[in-house]
Amino acid sequence: MKANDLFLNSNPDFWANVKLLSQHIGYTQRGKNSLIKIPSSSDIKNAYKELSLDELALTSKKDNKILIDQLLKYFEYRANVLNETVSKNLMNKEEADAKFQELLKDHIKLKLNCPLPENKQKNEKSGYALLTCMVNILIAKELKKLNCNYDPHSLSYFTKDSYLVRTLSRRIDGAFPDIINPISLWEIKEYYNTTTFGSRIADGVYETIMDGMELNELYDKTSIRVNHLLIVDAYDTWWIKGKSYLCRMIDMLNMGLVSEVIFGKEIFSRLPILAKEWTFLYNKSKV
Repeated sequence: MKANDLFLNSNPDFWANVKLLSQHIGYTQRGKNSLIKIPSSSDIKNAYKELSLDELALTSKKDNKILIDQLLKYFEYRANVLNETVSKNLMNKEEADAKFQELLKDHIKLKLNCPLPENKQKNEKSGYALLTCMVNILIAKELKKLNCNYDPHSLSYFTKDSYLVRTLSRRIDGAFPDIINPISLWEIKEYYNTTTFGSRIADGVYETIMDGMELNELYDKTSIRVNHLLIVDAYDTWWIKGKSYLCRMIDMLNMGLVSEVIFGKEIFSRLPILAKEWTFLYNKSKV
């Protein structure tokens, strides 16, 4: 999923409102199987009063846009894309395992050189890291013999004119063609066996925001552009327990902090296309 062009160039004031109002009004309707909430004009105005903010700001014109109109449009867009698209793309463990078993046949038949890591859980929860394995296979099928770092154990860094210009603060889950001057970086968040929504999962979202800020600063100062993907799955974790974090993923996407967020089943349609684009860029850089 890519950002919506209507909101991609919104100023920091707009995003300050989105974040604070979302927290104050609430991200979801009531109930276990609730949907993402679409705040009304009254909800926003009441929140402003309760937060001791000046309501006049809501109807003032900035960048030729009226703030409350833009907020209403964004909250409707965010709710619709999550309720109608993302919720249907997220897989549970059984669905993911069935898809992995299909791709595993390709891995064996094509003798792909990508790793198939296991998760870090024990006993009956131990096994393949399903989402990571599927991502690796889908990318490897398109890249064929091209180099790709599917499991970086070092920080990614960037050079320009033989000088080191930036080093990221955190290790990424995958890089093409490698961690040195990567064309693309990706992070994978899979929690199929998780029974509660803990701080470790929440921290994963904030880590992606930090990575995005560093990569944006890299582009602003050096003009080096990197494709930055966030790949997530696990219906129970994200949709049942973590809807507010799904909202934040859509926010970070439209803030320009990630190039794309790929939810669950989207890996099967998007990753082959993206890997082809990376191959083209890689070959072009070698000419």
